[in-house]
Formats: sequence, C-alpha cells, structure tokens
Amino acid sequence: MSTVQKPLQLKVSKLAENIIGSEIIKLAAEVNEKIKQGEKIYNLTIGDFNPKVFPIPAELKQYIVDEYFADQTNYPAADGMLELRQAVSRLLKERGELDYKADEILIAGGARPVIYSIFRALVDADDTVIFATPSWNNNHYTYLNNAKPVVIEAKPEHNFMPRAEDIKPFIQQATLLALCSPQNPTGTVFSKEALEAICDMVLAENLRRGPEQKPLYVMYDQIYWALTHGNTKHYNPVTLRPEMRPYTVFVDGISKSLAATGVRVGWSMGPKAIIDKMKAILTHVGAWAPKAEQMASAKYLENLSLYDAFIVEQKKKISDRLDGFYKGFQQLKNEGFRVDAIAPQAAIYLTIKFDLHGMKTAGGDVLATTKDVTKYILDEAKIAVVPFYAFGASDNSPWYRLSVGTCKLEDVEAAIESLRKALKKLA
Repeated sequence: MSTVQKPLQLKVSKLAENIIGSEIIKLAAEVNEKIKQGEKIYNLTIGDFNPKVFPIPAELKQYIVDEYFADQTNYPAADGMLELRQAVSRLLKERGELDYKADEILIAGGARPVIYSIFRALVDADDTVIFATPSWNNNHYTYLNNAKPVVIEAKPEHNFMPRAEDIKPFIQQATLLALCSPQNPTGTVFSKEALEAICDMVLAENLRRGPEQKPLYVMYDQIYWALTHGNTKHYNPVTLRPEMRPYTVFVDGISKSLAATGVRVGWSMGPKAIIDKMKAILTHVGAWAPKAEQMASAKYLENLSLYDAFIVEQKKKISDRLDGFYKGFQQLKNEGFRVDAIAPQAAIYLTIKFDLHGMKTAGGDVLATTKDVTKYILDEAKIAVVPFYAFGASDNSPWYRLSVGTCKLEDVEAAIESLRKALKKLA
C-alpha cells in the first residue's frame, strides 16, 4: 500500500521568508505573456534600454571586444581597475563639478552593489533610514539591513521630490538619508534651493551630534545625472555645500548615461574611510564589474569628446520621446480626459496620471482601484506603465511611471491614439 508523500516544507531564514519581490518584475511578466500571445503592447514599464533603439557607444562596444581578445578575463582589482578610477575621477571633475581622487572611488558591478555596500557600511540593525516615496528600492535595502524605515510620501505639487521640512521631524533619530536626483521613477530633480535647504539641515544636525555620535549620512544616487532635459540643471550636495563632503556617499555609473545597463559598470565616490569599508564588504560579495568592461570603459572615458557627442545624441533621442508623450497627455487632458503629466526634467521617465477611479468600462465594470485602472489601460489601450505604488506610494495613488528606454519614436503617437480610444470607452 503506497502512501502519498507530502511536499517537503523547507525552512529558510526569516529575512528570505519575508523579502518582497519586485512589483515591476511581476507586472513585466504579465506584459511579456501578452506579447508572447501576439498582442501589440506598448511596453513602457522597465527602466532599461532596447539596444536596437538605444545602443551603447560603438567605440565602447569595440573596446570591450578588444579587451576580451587581450585576455582581460581574470579578477579585477578589489576597488576597481586603477585606469578606470582615474578616468572616472577626470570625468567627475571636468563634467560633474566634483573632485574625487582615484582612491576615493570604488568600482562595482552597477549601482545595486554600490547601494548595498553603502547600507552595509553605514547602517546598523535598528538604525533609522529616511527615504521618500515614490523611490526605487530603498525599502528593500532598508529591510535587508534590518533597519527602521521612515517613509515620506512626496507630493505632486513638489514634483514628487522630498523637501527639508518633510525630512526635518525625523533627522535626529536617523543614520542615513537616501536621496536620488534625477529621480527614479519620477524623472524630476532637486532644485538648487531645495537641495541646499536639505544640506543645511544635515549639517546643522551633525553639528548638534558632535564627534562622539555617528553622523547623519546622505546617500546621493545620481545615476541619471548626465541625462537632463532642456534647461534642467543637475545639482549635488558636495558642490553646493563643500562641508557635506564627509557625510555624502554617491551612487553613479555608466548604466543609464551610456545605455549600458547590461555592461555592469557602476561606481561610488565618498570619504576614503567609507569607500575602503565598502570595498572590504564587496570583496566578500564578489560584486565586481568584469575586468574587460572596466578596461574598455576606462579607454572610452579617456576621450571626453566622444562621451560628450554620445550624450548629446542620447539626450535628444530621449527628449524627443518624453516631449512626445508629455504633449500627447496634455492634449488628452485638454480634450477633457482625466489624465495629466508632469513636464519632463531628466532621466528616461515621465510622471503621468490616470485619474480614473470610479469610472465604468463599456461592460459596466467599475475601476475601483489603481490595479483596476492599470489592468484596463493594459487590456484596452495596450499600454503598460508602472503605478507609483510599486515604488512605495499609496495603493490608491493615480500616478504612474512611463519609461521611454525601449520605445521607438514612431510608437509615441500610436500609443497616445490607442489611449485616446480606450479613454473614450469609459463613463
């Protein structure tokens, strides 16, 4: 007599048991399934680039191939190849208004291990981390560190950027303030005055704490800083307030500026003592950028005229798409549809609004929740965008991220027309 054996219930760590997967990846799976079934979907979800539309620089591609043929396939230096750290130092000084020496720069396999190592180097269990929503993944890194999150929901009237007055009530208990500009998911930036006010608040708090206490640190993610739109200017804490240098650790790299998300070359710059600790942490994680890609990136960044020319072309391609969608949404708004958008400022994102809660479909179904609205826009307009609740905002927020990194220019007008037809069916 056979017995049915129950599936083995394997126990895992509490951290693994409770970690939350990416909402964006879940949505992408649904979108990809529709595409696989042959549907025409305008997929504007993932913060990535279609290499057929936004290829990496041709010279960088060739340099990578050359470095592999030169057998640059063994371990890189733990803090990154010196040639690349020197090239990054020059790039930052000549294009980014930042002066960091090679030993104050850490190379890693993209921005994610940089962020992870910043958290691990600065934040103890039960320390407090302040971040605004919508924002990318700060909640997950806080959780991985067993830290306490203080979440500030930023407002549309401030372009979804946190203000000093929003942060101030919580700073005395905090160890880390996580900021991002240009911001993912909003595509908006800090104004000079807003960032200065935050810096002045951080400096005053650290003066209050004195040398005996752990300072309030700022993680400043500027991975999109090269991709400003129109007359928008990028600002950073250290250039605005040089006194912020001991308390600021940057997140940066070529992933977005050079459309090189899969090349996996990111970096951090900050106080040498902190950078050294981050290097030690990543030594045990092994999150290095591949040596060939590092050497190729160094060679590419040696010629800043090549870099400049690529950035000019890249910004135009992105701006054409952002402007197209923004004008399209404003036209729909002027036609009386309950949609809106915030004028683009930077990055590859447009903040859009579907104020459709409570409306009825042609079949009589009520769009009661943001998930209902998202599904309707996907099913009827064939447009896939990411709701801000995937970035920590309220579940009922009507705001969304639209990403143009995989969008063909000719699809902009077609997507707007498809959306117009879907909106006309609502009552």
